[in-house]
Amino acid sequence: MDIVICDDEALARERLVRMVTQLGHCVVAQANNGKQAIAAVEKFRPDAILLDIRMPEMNGLDCAVQLSQLDTPPAIVFCTAFDQYAIDAFKTHAMAYLLKPIPLDDLQHALHKATRLNQAQLQALPLQSRDLNSTVSQNTARQNIVARTHRGVELIPIEDIYYFFADQKYVTVRHKHGQVLIDETLKELENEFTADFIRIHRNALISLKHLEGLEMLANGQYQVRCREIDEKLLISRRHLPHIKERMQKL
Repeated sequence: MDIVICDDEALARERLVRMVTQLGHCVVAQANNGKQAIAAVEKFRPDAILLDIRMPEMNGLDCAVQLSQLDTPPAIVFCTAFDQYAIDAFKTHAMAYLLKPIPLDDLQHALHKATRLNQAQLQALPLQSRDLNSTVSQNTARQNIVARTHRGVELIPIEDIYYFFADQKYVTVRHKHGQVLIDETLKELENEFTADFIRIHRNALISLKHLEGLEMLANGQYQVRCREIDEKLLISRRHLPHIKERMQKL
């Protein structure tokens, strides 16, 4: 894989060059700001770019927006010391968001996912906005959940989520590739994703897409089965009638 590395700190670039080379990829160019990165991408047409956020002249977010508008944009992997830009970064269709110091395994995982996206593929992706300064309508649900994990910041597609489960101050997101914790309330998630998820208990929302069926327990209560996973979640008596009604419409 051909890769461009963009970071305004020389030592950070050198470390990434060593890591990329160790993983068997080729660094075709280096840049220390967004403008240089765009020029390098247009000249070398790399498969991916490792992109810092805070840089002089043009920051990584502005650079990524311009790169995403190219006919054959590279896969974008942000490599930064700051986690507060993750949501804006993923609006540019970044493949990954890694936090410095970046472990070699995490970089390997990100590059494994990274593939070059052509313009047709970009247009097929769910767009929240190409303008990072615009406000997304409150009536438009997100297409992904952003979660901070040991790998940095990950993007979980809503369609891959089986359920949300609240436990004290955090919510567990159970998805096709495991589970992560997010700092959001179940009520906010219910309001946003009301078309795709249904409340089954005061502490749980389940995806209607992955809802397989209901089972009655010996004590008269019900639990739900999800497609593809073994976990079963308890349904409160209060929410049971609404769940049965929604299931009849599926």
